Amino acid sequence: MPIDTLLSRLDKAKPKGKGQWIACCPAHEDRAPSMTIAETDDGRVLIHCFAGCSVEEILSAVGLGFDVLFPPKPDSHNPKHGIAKPYLPSAVLEVLAFEALVVAAAARQLANGESLDSEDYQRLLLGTHSRPSVATHGKTRGMASVSCATKSFTRWARRLG
Repeated sequence: MPIDTLLSRLDKAKPKGKGQWIACCPAHEDRAPSMTIAETDDGRVLIHCFAGCSVEEILSAVGLGFDVLFPPKPDSHNPKHGIAKPYLPSAVLEVLAFEALVVAAAARQLANGESLDSEDYQRLLLGTHSRPSVATHGKTRGMASVSCATKSFTRWARRLG
């Protein structure tokens, strides 16, 4: 636990309640405890020196980095248990506009009495069986799908032209 690593390096560290301790601050000459330490429910560690020492000064004095104040990161991301990053609204609208274009092109083709070939039909099903590829906070998801969608777009755009 990060809190144990920190507490083991402090003088006169004493518990003061559930998840709370008091200790001498290692960043200044301290005879009596003047620093509080607390561990939050999510594993973060909070430090406060009443003499005014900064967290950076305190951690430096005991040879630790800021990482000791935070719980370890999970080894892998499990979407069922983690928080999924939301899609950017502009990216969602861009994908919806593209999908609407594909449906409009197919509808126009059918309205003109033309049938959809197997590839066109599969492209229409793409929107119902998989999630759209959209940008998330500067990153992209599903580049293979984007490439496939781009080829389809060119094909469908020619038909609307």
